[in-house]
Amino acid sequence: MKINILTLFPDMFTPLKTSMLGRGLEDGKWELNLVNFRKFTTDVHHHVDDSPYGGGAGMVLQVMPIKKALDSLPSKGKVIITAPQGATFNQKKAQEWSKEKELTFICGHYEGFDQRVYDLADEAVSIGDYVLTGGELPTMSMIDATVRLIPGILGNTVSPVEESFSHGLLEYPQYTRPEDFEGKKVPEILTSGNHQKIDRWRHKEALKATYLYRPDMLKNYNLNTEEKKMLEEIKSEEDK
Repeated sequence: MKINILTLFPDMFTPLKTSMLGRGLEDGKWELNLVNFRKFTTDVHHHVDDSPYGGGAGMVLQVMPIKKALDSLPSKGKVIITAPQGATFNQKKAQEWSKEKELTFICGHYEGFDQRVYDLADEAVSIGDYVLTGGELPTMSMIDATVRLIPGILGNTVSPVEESFSHGLLEYPQYTRPEDFEGKKVPEILTSGNHQKIDRWRHKEALKATYLYRPDMLKNYNLNTEEKKMLEEIKSEEDK
């Protein structure tokens, strides 16, 4: 996968070149192309923003340098822009994007974009109902969530499948050595060697975590017969 990022602050994306994503870059499993759209301005001071027509506070990013930066790319793939009116980014969206050959992100700054910039994008996405100083951090978050799903990035093809949100439930709790830490012990079932019981315990714990901490997720989750039984057990245990 190739990812293009149009930004005024390319140095902000250094974290994407570290850890597992960084190793993926080195191994050629994905490609990162940072484009500073300030370089596509035509005035001597390289302005990328201007005051809004009709008046108002702050400055607005101009459409021209962003359009020229996009046109400079040999290919773009899906063009994405962060915007409050966009659909909220989630794991399903990350899974969809991870199957794309190329993605291009446009990072905003200041008071926002000239409205005509939105016409250049295929998709507008939001990461939540709050305001940040620019689009770089949201873009990094979305890229991290997407790229880590590319086969070979994590080094364990099972890991992304079992994580929170991948199947509509939060992830089950996990433990490692020591078995007893300051009196807090690993659940006995995990050391029993009975993998069938371990699998059921994990599934029930995932359902329990979702029920307790993110009950809203269960509204769109179709419980099968066994899960309905588990949920009744959980409710009974919690009522004690």
